Amino acid sequence: MDGILLVNKPSGMTSHDVVNKVRKILHTKKVGHCGTLDPDATGVLVLCIGKATKALQFLTSEEKEYIATLSLGEATDTYDSSGTVVETKTFEGVNDVEATLKSFLGPQKQMPPIYSAIKVNGKKLYEYARNHEEVKIEPRDIVIQSIELLQQEKNTITFKVQCSKGTYIRSLCVDIAKKLGYPGHMSKLVRSQSGHFRLDDCVTLEEIENGDYHILALEQAFAHYEHYVVEDENIVIHGKMIQSDIDHQVVVVNQMGKVLAVYGPNGQGYLKSIRGLF
Repeated sequence: MDGILLVNKPSGMTSHDVVNKVRKILHTKKVGHCGTLDPDATGVLVLCIGKATKALQFLTSEEKEYIATLSLGEATDTYDSSGTVVETKTFEGVNDVEATLKSFLGPQKQMPPIYSAIKVNGKKLYEYARNHEEVKIEPRDIVIQSIELLQQEKNTITFKVQCSKGTYIRSLCVDIAKKLGYPGHMSKLVRSQSGHFRLDDCVTLEEIENGDYHILALEQAFAHYEHYVVEDENIVIHGKMIQSDIDHQVVVVNQMGKVLAVYGPNGQGYLKSIRGLF
């Protein structure tokens, strides 16, 4: 029971709720998730099972794809439909929606929502919000790689976006709404892809309960990473460095292709072990 389980997270559950549910179904405490999804959101949640939990930090992908629905005319304190309405404006139509979406392409600074788990001075932002405490929120560097209008119907806009790790789609929705001249909030969110893991490859919690699931081996999970083959895997097992001029992280495998560890440069002509995965 070691490997990667791709779950289509249902709405109404936190990512940790899903982890706890899978722990009970699979009878193991060794379950962790890669990349949190908001309770209202659905879609790709990558779970690491057993020894694969060692790989969590490497499978939290830098790039994600979402399908989001923006509702214009009402803003909420949480930036999504679960929050309290704080501003309204009668919807009278919008122009240049596609051009507005395209204006968000590229690197930029984004202000995260106050209702988020980002920590400031050791305390999560949503804790400040719930206690009605003042806190300074710093903008974060994000990148929007692509954004595409999928549907526009009355006061709702559905779009697909590919973005960097750390992007808040709720904030993106609010910023798009402002540019269109309305208060707004994210009314629906589906994570359709996380790294190379796609929604089509995910299973539901019901399917897992029924035994209808497949656990991916680490070899499959790391198939898109650059591999470094070693003849003697004892080098890796004992955490020894490897002489090399490679200047980035690689997955070290034995001659049979079995994943052994992730190595990275030490800046002195060697690769050093970052994490053993055996």
